[in-house]
Amino acid sequence: QVELVESGGGLVQAGGSLRLSCAVSQVTFSSYRMAWFRQTPGKERDFVAAVTWSAGRTYYADSVKGRFTVSRDNAKNTVYLQMNSLKPEDTAVYYCALQSSTRSLALITGRNAYDFWGQGTQVTVSS
Repeated sequence: QVELVESGGGLVQAGGSLRLSCAVSQVTFSSYRMAWFRQTPGKERDFVAAVTWSAGRTYYADSVKGRFTVSRDNAKNTVYLQMNSLKPEDTAVYYCALQSSTRSLALITGRNAYDFWGQGTQVTVSS
């Protein structure tokens, strides 16, 4: 069973930075994509960023472009989300997710198209 374990969340002041990590294990897919989503109470889980594992191609939500960077370390089987210039509206539980590359690339931002999820890590940005 694929396992995703997030870390790196916490409390930070507005304008600060955090780096989230997601360690991936037990992957049986030959090719896949990794993404970050976030969710606040009472709202749906929204796409933040994604990266294709082999080519490292990246995708971002408009709300985080220019501030967040998604990357992966193939040797460590880890995906990262570097978050800079954080705003109070970035406060959420952040989840990493894995999607088999057999799915259409058009689904890379779709929360219902991901096969495995981590447990989430809280990010709180104070004003």
